[in-house]
Amino acid sequence: MPTIDLADGDIRALNRVLQRRDGNTDTAFEVTNPMGHHSIAAGCWHEIEITVRGHVGYYCAGMNQRASITIDGNAGVGVAENMMSGQVHVAGDASQSAGATGNGGLLVIDGNASSRCGISMKGIDIVVKGSVGHNSAFMAQAGNFVICGDADDGLGDSIYEAVIY
Repeated sequence: MPTIDLADGDIRALNRVLQRRDGNTDTAFEVTNPMGHHSIAAGCWHEIEITVRGHVGYYCAGMNQRASITIDGNAGVGVAENMMSGQVHVAGDASQSAGATGNGGLLVIDGNASSRCGISMKGIDIVVKGSVGHNSAFMAQAGNFVICGDADDGLGDSIYEAVIY
């Protein structure tokens, strides 16, 4: 499995490799030293496995299609936003708007999720093993939302057909 070190912070080059726009055919990658960079593993549309060793910034794994992405740390705003399919696993906590507008796939957060988790869900399945912040699942249209901890005010406000457990 190739390892990509983000110590130099070249996110465009990283995403070019992960999206296979460079012609590679690898099926698994490890990303080290993410140092909170934004948009890591955004726009992946192949069946590949990506493990990010550390904390990530905004929009990690956004627009995911078919990739399996594990974040061994905490995630910033919008992790797995607009996900179509595949899976994203956050081994820590997630900031606000995790899984926002997700159309499909599975997002698992081992810790807590901040406000607006699952806002405008459109078919994504989300499991939060901890608690969620205010306005989570706001205007959720479809999908399943499992919360193992507590939920703050506004859970499921203006919900359509999504299901909250």
